[in-house]
Amino acid sequence: MQANEPISIPLNEQQMIMLRLLKKPLPEADFVQMRRLAVQLLSKRLDEIVENWEVENNVTAETYEALSRQHFRVPNKASK
Repeated sequence: MQANEPISIPLNEQQMIMLRLLKKPLPEADFVQMRRLAVQLLSKRLDEIVENWEVENNVTAETYEALSRQHFRVPNKASK
């Protein structure tokens, strides 16, 4: 994402607060660290969501193992 890309959707309150906090440019090293922290936080949240979904749907390591051995490819249209 480029810094000069137009924003086509309205920003929520949290986004506006973050923009106000970051009004003054940060040193590059600090900015990189903030991006990494944000990605870590989002990754942790996604892990929690997936784990909850697996529990709700009784998905186990064995489920994934069985799925990995199944054939999911669609026949090539040109070979028919």
